[in-house]
Amino acid sequence: MIQTVHFAIREVKLGFRNPWAYSFMGLFTLFMLCLLLINAQGYVQGYSGITGTTLNLILYLLPLMSLLLGSFSLTAEKEDGSWELLSTYPISTWSFIIGKYIGLSIVLLVIVSIGFGAASFLGLAAGSGFGLQTYLQLLAFSTSVALFFLAIALLVGTLAKNRWQALTIGVSIWFFAIIGWPPLLIATLGFLPYSMIKPAVTVLTFLNPAELSRLFTVVKLGGGAILGPEYYEWIKWIKQPAGSIGFMATAAAWIGIVITAAQLIWERRRSRA
Repeated sequence: MIQTVHFAIREVKLGFRNPWAYSFMGLFTLFMLCLLLINAQGYVQGYSGITGTTLNLILYLLPLMSLLLGSFSLTAEKEDGSWELLSTYPISTWSFIIGKYIGLSIVLLVIVSIGFGAASFLGLAAGSGFGLQTYLQLLAFSTSVALFFLAIALLVGTLAKNRWQALTIGVSIWFFAIIGWPPLLIATLGFLPYSMIKPAVTVLTFLNPAELSRLFTVVKLGGGAILGPEYYEWIKWIKQPAGSIGFMATAAAWIGIVITAAQLIWERRRSRA
């Protein structure tokens, strides 16, 4: 536990020294502010065109930010020789990976919070913004996306030998999960008989954390009607009182599995070194 805390503190210090973090923070704040200024007529409540555009903006920026910051953090340890030094001490791989995840999570959540806060403050000054409930839901959506893709980033950093490999793998995952997902989903479902479409949609949605978070947020914002009949069961369980708890449990299990895989691979390579 103490080792994990030390690694987390170390990662927070390194994260806030990283110019990438501030570049993403500025970019995120700028685009959020632009969206709020476009909606200069008043305050946004629930699901709307502005809310949907904001969700897409978050999905374009935040997963890529998480993948690059997380994977570069691990590959930097390999390239700089820091891990070779650390591995000579009696530290556990699990403490190292979990400490990385906690520290980077703090960095990402601070970036997201400052981005949302600055954009909302400036938007309020201009007479535009999100309603409180909508704002909190978007903030929760951003948090879930960041945590999901940070776990994937650690797995990418574990597999990649250097930053270039991490960049290639990370951008490929981002493209597949965010941009390529809708046409790939439609193409896949087009080959299935009608009776298998709903089960396939469920399985495929759980495989893509970006889509899982997006569906949950759209339904919570009251936009479930736009999803179509294939997602009727999703709308039902998300709207239930236990829907949020179910989503958090699913997210925790998903993140836990990915981080465990990263830890096992890192430990295996450590034992071979």
